[in-house]
Amino acid sequence: MTFLNLGLSKSLLHAVEKTGYTEATPIQKRAIPEILAGRDVMAAAQTGTGKTAGFTLPLLQLLSGRRNTKRYSIRALVLTPTRELAAQIQESIETYGINEDLRANVVFGGVNINPQKKALGHGTDILVATPGRLLDLKQQGVVVFGDLEVLILDEADRMLDMGFIRDIRKVLAMLPKRRQNLLFSATFSNEIRTLAKSLCNNPVEIDVAPRNSTVEIISQTLYLAEKDEKPALLSLILRSNTNQTLVFSRTKHGANNLVKKLAKDGVGALAIHGNKSQAQRTKALEAFKLDKVQVLVATDIAARGIDIHQLDTVINFDLPQVAEDYVHRIGRTGRAGAGGSAISLVSRDQVKQLRDIEKLIKQKIPVADAAKIDPVLARPAEALTELFLASPTPGTNNRSNSGSVRRRSGTSAAKQNNLKKSSGVRKKSTSVNSNKAKDRNENSGNQKPRRRRNPKPIN
Repeated sequence: MTFLNLGLSKSLLHAVEKTGYTEATPIQKRAIPEILAGRDVMAAAQTGTGKTAGFTLPLLQLLSGRRNTKRYSIRALVLTPTRELAAQIQESIETYGINEDLRANVVFGGVNINPQKKALGHGTDILVATPGRLLDLKQQGVVVFGDLEVLILDEADRMLDMGFIRDIRKVLAMLPKRRQNLLFSATFSNEIRTLAKSLCNNPVEIDVAPRNSTVEIISQTLYLAEKDEKPALLSLILRSNTNQTLVFSRTKHGANNLVKKLAKDGVGALAIHGNKSQAQRTKALEAFKLDKVQVLVATDIAARGIDIHQLDTVINFDLPQVAEDYVHRIGRTGRAGAGGSAISLVSRDQVKQLRDIEKLIKQKIPVADAAKIDPVLARPAEALTELFLASPTPGTNNRSNSGSVRRRSGTSAAKQNNLKKSSGVRKKSTSVNSNKAKDRNENSGNQKPRRRRNPKPIN
């Protein structure tokens, strides 16, 4: 179905045509007519299927015809979990609303609040905001909800994951009761359904994809490697092709270290995570979009806001702790129906996460042979697969029953003797401390009782 059949105005159709899109995606086909009809909607679709345009286009049409000039007043509010996603939605509004006489503003933390306050003073038709900064602005009296017509929660599941539920409920309590509510999410968990019931009024439910399914058009593979081998393996993969690649690291510190290691190997990379200032994050993302660097290393908190057309490859340097995040990560490629590649580097301590992911997506991720990239670094895939699956579960007690100190492989007999001696010293020290405690207890009856201080009264 083309956009011509969705009831959009000519001005919006011209804006869509300029972007090069002609066919509407499944979520757009079903959501746009329902939103234009004024109904509440709760919609789920896989990441990268056009959810943003699915609510941006009808929202622009609903608000068109008159411009809000009331000081600090807003007509539509879009709540989103991250700064990057807020900026992405604002960009979408500007792209599709180029022919509309509407004013849109975006507010989020990590930047100076004063320019945002000044912009809101002229009146706003569409405000895109993160929950924390919105509440700050409301407390300072520069946001007025009295004229609000539409509320949109985007990436609602991620907002709940990030602990924004209390902030969301605070915002909801401030809004007028009569409004149109739209809830968009990558997945429909039980928590999301509970939130939707308290938010929406008899909503139309749209689910264009199986629950928690992964994007089928993405080619998925994994490499098995020991933890200390993974940086070298990542470098080899990146140097074997020149595709733009988004690499996911579990921690901010790990992301910074990867950038340094890749730079030593001649691979241009930048990091984006919560510890970076907004200016640094924007600069890194812009450099990546303009193909000035080959690699962008990110943590999950920045994942939802990264929208890069025709991104070729996503690499999970670390598997996510939550299996659903794997779907969100690899959804950065394969956007708008395009193909893509997702590669995961799995060490033996991540076997459980791998099994959880495969259980979620209901398929086995094929194991690639790292030996084909570099025979010196990697061992055959079959051998590693057998080794990893046979490895003990982390935390298992592997001690021998023959003694309290088990000889480690590769440890000399002299070192073992030293270990035994130090163990004996510890036992003796423990015995001495025990006797001292016993003496204190025996002499406690001869000591004067300590005078107890009166507690301060509670006012």
